[in-house]
Amino acid sequence: MSIYKRGNKWWVRYTTPGGKLVRQSAQTEDKQAAREYHDKLKAESWRVTKLGQKPTRTWDEAAYRWLQETHDKKSHIGDVYMVAWLQPYLSKKILQEVTRDVVMQIAEVKRKEASPSRANRFLALIRAILRRAEREWEWLEKAPAIRMYKEPKRRVRWLTPEQASVLLRELPEHQRETVMFALATGLRQANVVKLEWFQVDLERSTAWIPGDKAKGGNDIHISLNDTAIAVLTRQLGKHPTRVFTYDGKPFNRAYTVAWQKALKRAGIDNFRWHDLRHTWASWLAQKGVPLSDIQEMGGWETYSMVKRYAHLLPAHLAHRARVIDGLIYTDLAQSLKT
Repeated sequence: MSIYKRGNKWWVRYTTPGGKLVRQSAQTEDKQAAREYHDKLKAESWRVTKLGQKPTRTWDEAAYRWLQETHDKKSHIGDVYMVAWLQPYLSKKILQEVTRDVVMQIAEVKRKEASPSRANRFLALIRAILRRAEREWEWLEKAPAIRMYKEPKRRVRWLTPEQASVLLRELPEHQRETVMFALATGLRQANVVKLEWFQVDLERSTAWIPGDKAKGGNDIHISLNDTAIAVLTRQLGKHPTRVFTYDGKPFNRAYTVAWQKALKRAGIDNFRWHDLRHTWASWLAQKGVPLSDIQEMGGWETYSMVKRYAHLLPAHLAHRARVIDGLIYTDLAQSLKT
């Protein structure tokens, strides 16, 4: 039987000219559509095997296979969202029609509604799918060359301790606690607001972020200072599993209208919740904490990610630089004698 049903979906079955048995879901509940899909695949298999032609595949097939093969990626949900956004532009197109010009036209649409870095995420996904279609699936002769937009250098926006104090006074209590904890630990927003009690050890003054909840995919171990311990102590008994709550219930987002209004009242412009992490790292750098220690404490994957704070370090190498003074003055004195 060339087509058969599994649950509500029809499946196709055929043998390639090389003798390989293929079973594949037609992804449809319509029998006639499944029959047409079977005939298409079988004819295509013959052309590929006997004539050496590349299979004619659509963007929809490539995107679906990509999502199937990468379902265990940490960014899978993001990929699903981006594929859905791309569908009105690429659905039903054969892969050979997804040219560089077509891709850049789509990217321009995204760039007008978002930042260049956001548009680059969509470009990177399209490029990755097309490259896999060429190099692994052999569905394309050559994937188009896709260039990324130039992104501005990552900014470092931080508050002075005085500004932070003003902001804390303007925040509602539940947000004041999360902001205080973020300033004390340098953790990202999701790791703060979704923190659970099993991640905290008050007796040892430590906490940890498991790899599956950390951006870099690696566990982050946090040494809790007195400020962080005080915040956690105030949360005891409010919820059995979650540390931070609002009206007795967990919440998942701190970047809210209340946050924005507090910033306005505090007179702080151009400041995001994530900039609390920059503030934490900047304060440590200004107090002479080595960048390598800040990298480990903050869970950054590479040293280059914390080099943005290097300009805030005290001039602890000034005495090394003054070695040159001695050499110049010595040589100058010798030249004046001759």
